[in-house]
Amino acid sequence: MSTIKPLAQSAGRTAADDVAPAPTPQRLTGRLKLVLAVLLVAQFMLAVDFSILNVALPAIGDGLGFSLANLQWIATAFALSAAGFTLIFGRIGDLVGRKKIFLGSLGLLGTASLLGGLATSPTVLIVARVAQGLATAAATPAGLSLLTTSFPEGPLRQKALGINGALMSAGFTTGAILGGVLTDLLSWRWAFFVNVPVALAVLVIAPAVIKESKPTVRPKPDLPGALSVTLGLLSLVYGLTQAGEYGWTDAHALTGLIGGVVLLVAFFLIERKVYQPLVPPRVLRRRGVAFGNILGLLAFVTETSLVYLLTLYLQKTLGFSPLAAGVSFGVLGLGTVVGGLMAPKVIARTSTLAALVAGGLIQTVFTAALLFLGTTSGAALGLLLPATFFGGIGNMLVIVGFMVTATSGLPDAEQGLATGLASMSQQVGITMGTPIMSAVVTASTAGATTASAIHHGVTVAIAVNAALVLLGVLIAGTFLRPRRETPTLH
Repeated sequence: MSTIKPLAQSAGRTAADDVAPAPTPQRLTGRLKLVLAVLLVAQFMLAVDFSILNVALPAIGDGLGFSLANLQWIATAFALSAAGFTLIFGRIGDLVGRKKIFLGSLGLLGTASLLGGLATSPTVLIVARVAQGLATAAATPAGLSLLTTSFPEGPLRQKALGINGALMSAGFTTGAILGGVLTDLLSWRWAFFVNVPVALAVLVIAPAVIKESKPTVRPKPDLPGALSVTLGLLSLVYGLTQAGEYGWTDAHALTGLIGGVVLLVAFFLIERKVYQPLVPPRVLRRRGVAFGNILGLLAFVTETSLVYLLTLYLQKTLGFSPLAAGVSFGVLGLGTVVGGLMAPKVIARTSTLAALVAGGLIQTVFTAALLFLGTTSGAALGLLLPATFFGGIGNMLVIVGFMVTATSGLPDAEQGLATGLASMSQQVGITMGTPIMSAVVTASTAGATTASAIHHGVTVAIAVNAALVLLGVLIAGTFLRPRRETPTLH
């Protein structure tokens, strides 16, 4: 065979074009292990922040003089910022550099955590929580895109995403336990202070081991799209938190939900018209991106809200202390770690779709098993502990499958967008789950607060939770099946 290249292929080439590409690493080298460790520590810390203050809220209220009605804003201020700004910060990382955004946001997180720990008034604490949420909204997609661009698509990236997903989910569970331990043994202020040394350590090590990652061509900012999607998410999350607190008929809840839907519809219309959209419609038309993110949203809605439901059950029905309830979720955390380590192997031996469907079915079965929880602690724990362990494994198979599906097949230049969408699905799911299930419990109990009424409300919400997991299985099996090529007739 001739080795002479056609003129059309050789014209305009440079010496750089003829340099053979660097070989793709097939295993974790020493440097990649260090990159992975730095990014995972940061992502674990971000996940812990979602739940570390849940148990500490009453103590914070007593210490700073929050009214009962305003106590929810400690969580809501963080959730609004973290969920509302994720997509825009993910895209900004594509423009100015993901490493810069990652390091800057961790610096902000450490500063905000120090401010929160030293707060002497509700106003200062809320400002610190908003800043923590903004830092999380920037660091999460930046860290995830640095992860996906540091590891080539395939087994290495699947392994990295599996460990990342396991630690993210375990971090959410660990936050509930750690918050109870720190509040009981030291002070609620340590739930803030614990971030400071971790953020400092990452800021010292990361610049030397993480390479900058950004596209060579910088698209123009899509300000109308950025404004509409950010305001839409803020409005939607606000409406959901109000619905969880006051019910679906509350005026503020309805205004937020309707306004959020209108703004998000406007965002999709804008993206179809602008020259360089924040989220190109062609990306959303990819089945993996669109349905992968729907599955990710459902995965985080169901598992994080299940923690809330079981916390309510353990404390209000069985009479557990906040610390005892938090420790009970250690088994769930172990299940998520096991699932995260299993997921890359399952995907490698079968397929991403198989992991999504199998994980969803496992999670559905063991969530439905919780419908049989009784009102005596011995029998309840005998069911709750194994059900949450295996349910955690199933949920993590889905989460890793979602991350692989939603970020595969896109060039490095669009990884900030892909990971921004995935991070948005994750954070909106975490934020939506508790208010949705809280509203179900509130509607089912009709205002009653007895142990039996709470048990009934939690049971109804668990049934809804299991149905949502099963819905995800149906979506995966229907829309993510490989398409068969139609044979061409000659």
